[in-house]
Amino acid sequence: MYVMTIDQRGSTGDIDRVPGLLKELGAISTAGRFERSVGDEVQGVVERADEVVEITLHALRSGRWYVGIGVGEVDLPLPASPREGSGPAFVAARTAVDRAKGAAAHVPLAVVAGRGRRRASAPVSAAAAADGAIGSREAKACANAEAVLRLIGRLVQDRTAAQWKVLDVLRSVRLGTHGTHGTQKIAAQRLGITEQSVSRAVLRSGWQEEWAARPAAELLLTLAHDSTEGEQ
Repeated sequence: MYVMTIDQRGSTGDIDRVPGLLKELGAISTAGRFERSVGDEVQGVVERADEVVEITLHALRSGRWYVGIGVGEVDLPLPASPREGSGPAFVAARTAVDRAKGAAAHVPLAVVAGRGRRRASAPVSAAAAADGAIGSREAKACANAEAVLRLIGRLVQDRTAAQWKVLDVLRSVRLGTHGTHGTQKIAAQRLGITEQSVSRAVLRSGWQEEWAARPAAELLLTLAHDSTEGEQ
């Protein structure tokens, strides 16, 4: 399982953005249910790695959220509310979002492994694994997933509003058609701009690189999950 804890950045000087985020997440995730946990923070349990990637990048897009991803065991059966959940992955998600806050000047996300009960319930920091302080297999797997997610997250964060306007339309076109042939032309027609302008937005935004790298992030999250299960 993946437990995600997402906390609003600069909430003391901003409006409460949790209701809007919860509505957006409800449209993104088919299985994971998110709720406000405390203050300006939401938490949810997600089963699929591709949804974790989608939710993470959606939250990073606005620049308003810290994203913590806890990987590993949760106590079953899951309660009706994520706020009542327990298990190493929940502890790891808390550690992850706190670590993400330390990366606020970069890409504010972290992935942390919740250790199996037979070893220890304390979470293992992916940063510690990257520094060589801890050699556990699950921590290294989380460090790899975190690194790729941060690389993709940098592309997402650096896009301009004009680029997002093009990319949002282009994605909707691709979702409604088979394949990618001719989609840039259709997007250009819908936006009332030239096909060359669409091509420039795609090139400068790193959109193709993002979608080429998403499967790698999903695979690394899956490997991280499998490694924690192997330690139980």
